[in-house]
Amino acid sequence: MSKFLHTMIRVGNLDRSVKFYTELLGMKELRRRDVPDGKYTLAFLGYGEGNAEGQGEIELTYNYGTETYEQGNAFGHLAVGVPDVAATCEKVRTGGGKVTREAGPVKFGTTIIAFVEDPDGYKIELIQR
Repeated sequence: MSKFLHTMIRVGNLDRSVKFYTELLGMKELRRRDVPDGKYTLAFLGYGEGNAEGQGEIELTYNYGTETYEQGNAFGHLAVGVPDVAATCEKVRTGGGKVTREAGPVKFGTTIIAFVEDPDGYKIELIQR
């Protein structure tokens, strides 16, 4: 049986990004792998316990010496279910993060959503669950 494993995004500062996802969005760093010969480090984050059944993860990839990436226009966003979108927005804001759309109902619907950005500018949709 197949299952979704992870989404990889490149980051300019691994520690800064891990801090954002763990402290502001409540994820856990599940594992990390440094590959000096390849000049990169991988950190896998998520809400499960390392490859837990049905739990997707984010793979943060830091390539040695690359501090910024150009954001293309093909990637949309990551989506994270949270119990309270407004409270999560406030946590992101007070933690120094950027809220780009405040908590409120989705257009033409009732589901509460918001959008925030991680330190590298990746958009994250918060969906109230």
